[in-house]
Amino acid sequence: MLKWPKIINKTLSVKLSLMVVCEIALLLFVALAVMFYFARQTLKAEAMRNAEQTLESTVQHIDNILLSVEQATGNIYWNLLGKMNNREQMFHYCQTVIESNSYIVGCAIAMDPNFYEDKKPFMAYVHRKGFNNESEELVMAKAFGGKPYTQQTWYTEPLTEGHACWMEPVKDTPNDEAVTCFSLPLYDGNWKPIGVLSVDVSLALLSQIVLDAKPSINGYSTLLGKNGAFLVHPDPVKLSHETVFTQCENGADPSVRIAAEAMVNGERGYKQFVMNGEDWYVFYRPFERSAVPGRAMEELKWSVGVVYPEEDIFGDYNLLLTIVLVIAIIGMLLTWVLCTLITHRQLEPLHLLTESAERIARGHYGETIPDSRRKDEIGRLQFHFQQMQRALAERMSQLQQSKETLQERNSVLKQTYTQTQEADRVKTAFLHNMTNQMIGPADAIVKSVTELCEHYHDNTRQEAAGNVDIIQQEGQVITDLLNSLIETAESEKGKEERV
Repeated sequence: MLKWPKIINKTLSVKLSLMVVCEIALLLFVALAVMFYFARQTLKAEAMRNAEQTLESTVQHIDNILLSVEQATGNIYWNLLGKMNNREQMFHYCQTVIESNSYIVGCAIAMDPNFYEDKKPFMAYVHRKGFNNESEELVMAKAFGGKPYTQQTWYTEPLTEGHACWMEPVKDTPNDEAVTCFSLPLYDGNWKPIGVLSVDVSLALLSQIVLDAKPSINGYSTLLGKNGAFLVHPDPVKLSHETVFTQCENGADPSVRIAAEAMVNGERGYKQFVMNGEDWYVFYRPFERSAVPGRAMEELKWSVGVVYPEEDIFGDYNLLLTIVLVIAIIGMLLTWVLCTLITHRQLEPLHLLTESAERIARGHYGETIPDSRRKDEIGRLQFHFQQMQRALAERMSQLQQSKETLQERNSVLKQTYTQTQEADRVKTAFLHNMTNQMIGPADAIVKSVTELCEHYHDNTRQEAAGNVDIIQQEGQVITDLLNSLIETAESEKGKEERV
């Protein structure tokens, strides 16, 4: 790994290629980022439109089911008025309601405890066995749930409100399956409430019908009641036992609660939430029923939503992004290789010039620079480098000749210097010898002169003549030595002048 920085720093073609590829990559990725940003925004807008259409069709589908249930119940309601004194007929009417509409899985007619003369509570209840359309067996009963019907909301609420209404999910049923009830108050001739007609719609059956029209491969529709109970959901367990808020209490991501609160509050829009470690989107709006003459239009405060995993919305986008990024990276690598090869080919003369410069730097001044046919900057550089090399070689040749001449002169000077040193040594030895030879005669002369000067009164004439002879002889010796020295000096001077 540490070799790459050295290769990049030393190789111009690699460095230029990397610069080109980096600039192209920067422009490419900026363009891709802008393109994919707007593509994502477009996909999100398209998902919003599709979700709105799906929501609208889901609302229409659910509303059609509810409307058919309301109409079937209303038809029996009008047949029932004036015939409520016959208790046995109540079971027949319940059965007729169930048989008239496949969405209805149960029907109850509950009368006010004081309606009949015996003052006893009366309830007729008929339901499908198993709450499914596969079995046509109807079961009759005189009770619904685990407590008196007079204490159950499907009975008390319509009497209190005074009009037909849809109930929140009821989960305490004979088959332990969640249902939603549509209840109508029954009146006597004086418009006094005397009972309730209520029909059951299975949430599982309703969910199955709605979910058959899937909004996407992994998406689904959902319907929440005003307290967050699931009216439509692909998981039957949630229909029977949970609200969306109990799901949050059981460890769901906090973003689920935020989305659920927005739906329960009657808002319209979309939220992103996390479920099972994956990102999901829910597009929601209040459930609004179509206005039909004679239809009770109380506000249900339900909210319908379409839930998509992010993969369903942006799956193709993410796949395309991955493919484009892979292609871009491969393209950048191929571009880098191609740029490196082309740049290396174009810079080959510079490589040759570099090698030649290195050999010249090592002293090979006669290195031959080949001619170039190129007319660009590199060709001109090679031409001028060739001229520089030739001028340098010529100059180095001149310097070599000057060096050889200086070496010859230096040799002569060295030889002359050696001879001069030898002559100086000979002179010194000669002078030393001459000086030594003069010392004896000089001492004899000094001694004789001293003898004459100190004892000239006492010395005889012969003694004085002997001292004079000694002085003359020794003086002649010194004179001869000096003449010899003079001759030698003149001879050496003549030699120096000839040199």
